[in-house]
Amino acid sequence: MPHEIDASFLALPLRQLADAALARARALGADHADFRLERVRSASWRLRDARPAGTSDTTDLGYAVRVVHGGSWGFASGVELTMDAAARVAGQAVAMAKLSAKVIAAAGPTGGTPSGSWGRVELAPEPVHADRTWVSSYEVSPFDVPDAEKSALLADWSARLLSADGVAHADASLLTVQENKFYADSAGTTTTQQRVRVHPQLTAVAVDPATGGFDAMRTLAPPAGRGWEYLTGTGWDWDAELAEIPELLAEKMRAPSVEAGSYDLVVDPSNLWLTIHESVGHATELDRALGYEAAYAGTSFATFDQLGKLKYGSPLMNVTGDRTAEHGLATIGYDDEGVEAQSWDLVKDGVLVGYQLDRRIAKLTGFDRSNGCAFADSPAHVPVQRMANVSLQPAPGGPSTEELISGVDRGIYVVGDRSWSIDMQRYNFQFTQQRAYAIRNGRLAGQLRDVAYQATTTDFWGSMAAVGGPQTYVLGGAFNCGKAQPGQVAAVSHGCPTALFENVNILNTTEEAGQ
Repeated sequence: MPHEIDASFLALPLRQLADAALARARALGADHADFRLERVRSASWRLRDARPAGTSDTTDLGYAVRVVHGGSWGFASGVELTMDAAARVAGQAVAMAKLSAKVIAAAGPTGGTPSGSWGRVELAPEPVHADRTWVSSYEVSPFDVPDAEKSALLADWSARLLSADGVAHADASLLTVQENKFYADSAGTTTTQQRVRVHPQLTAVAVDPATGGFDAMRTLAPPAGRGWEYLTGTGWDWDAELAEIPELLAEKMRAPSVEAGSYDLVVDPSNLWLTIHESVGHATELDRALGYEAAYAGTSFATFDQLGKLKYGSPLMNVTGDRTAEHGLATIGYDDEGVEAQSWDLVKDGVLVGYQLDRRIAKLTGFDRSNGCAFADSPAHVPVQRMANVSLQPAPGGPSTEELISGVDRGIYVVGDRSWSIDMQRYNFQFTQQRAYAIRNGRLAGQLRDVAYQATTTDFWGSMAAVGGPQTYVLGGAFNCGKAQPGQVAAVSHGCPTALFENVNILNTTEEAGQ
């Protein structure tokens, strides 16, 4: 049953505050103004060896006013929920825009930007969305479940792992968020939204008493735009995964070290999502490709002049940006600029055909419309261009994971994400995994240790020789994608099928470390 917006959020003076702020911005000559009031509640639980190791429960409540005045941005935020305060914050935003205009004028005509000109701030048009409401897809809010029930479930899961032979320690955690947001702008758009997300995770640790060597194995269950039902069996089989982890970890402890070289690589969705995030997701953020953004993840090799030309990967590569996917962490109804959620192509038949946009970047580069990628993680932060759910599409009628493996004579099958490294243009990278299996003559031949795959972005995606069918598709993701200065964090999902890559360079991480 669809949920309604939390009544306690609706009881706040949302429209009154927005009206006061927008009226003041208009009176001061703003060409555009938007108001955003947010209440973000985040809670977490951590257990170490089935015993409590920490909890938190915080709520961030406040509002922000952003304006375009005289061709410059202005932004200010506040927490006092009165009409006078909201109007005062709007005045501060206009004052900031006027100051920004002076700084830009003093910088001269070139301004140091990649395009050679600061230019006036203009926004791509967007239809007016009046009085719209959107709630994410979930059954039970985790905040409606008693804390004791959450802790008890994590303790039970931990105890199951600790009771198995070879498991020395078990870590468990649960992160939960409920985000409420009210948006209004001077064009007439008003939206009220609510979304819920959860991230449960367990890690088993094994220690060899003879050598002191140790390793760990983490659950593959991705974070999801779901509610408490995710932890009780909707969308993931926790009982099955917890039952198999101890033996898989024991096998990993016994596994031989990989021989470095060139291998065919079958990549499970539980690993491939992170490669998509780093080498496609960040690289197709247009602010990065233009050089306007470089914090945390650098710029991008996929520069704007290559749109429609860059051979990103093999013809089997079809990647979409999507703000509408059910249970996606970056799924919304409307972004923080009042743009309705959309789905669009980023890479089509291996060629770069699109980018992720906000309204400012869309207008600057000649796009007709933003695709809804503006987001702020707090009412105290200005919206920036953030990643959609960027996903590799499966092949209709495509093979199963087992069928992909059966076609490989000498290869490696990688499962689960672990460490990663990529350069500041999103081009040279390497990734490790939770588990790696040798493939010999079309069959899995036991786990391997110390495996990392290394490539450049276009070489890796160009080597994709087969894509799994819809039955292999999984929506992975993370809560903690970082961007901007001051830094902001956003949750994002990446769906993908299992895929086969030919002749990929495999490193032995122990040898690379000089050990």
